[in-house]
Amino acid sequence: MFQFKKHYTIEEARALLPQVRKWLELLNHCRQRIEQLEKRFEGLLAEGYDAGGDSVNQYIRTLSELRAVLVEFHTREIQVKDVERGLIDFPSLRQGREVFLCWESDDDDIEHWHELDSGFAGREPI
Repeated sequence: MFQFKKHYTIEEARALLPQVRKWLELLNHCRQRIEQLEKRFEGLLAEGYDAGGDSVNQYIRTLSELRAVLVEFHTREIQVKDVERGLIDFPSLRQGREVFLCWESDDDDIEHWHELDSGFAGREPI
């Protein structure tokens, strides 16, 4: 029995890379915006001010946008291992067993795979 319902061929995973890059860019943008807003909230609350209004609306919209992007990954069973590094794993099959095709945003192409439990350190060339 397999852990994942979807298993990507190398060609399928490669075809998704342009969209994955866009999603990662959006995730990083949302994460940075959330951090900025949280710092603003901390300052306001520390000084005894109310943190409502536009800033809270921006925060909620940004969280919603972040969630929508994460849902895109989740519905495709693509694993986001590290947002900042852009480390992504695509479930795949290799010699009849489940593995991950491993890609990092600095990589031009998907060139590595690893066992489900070995992580980045266990990467092997395809």
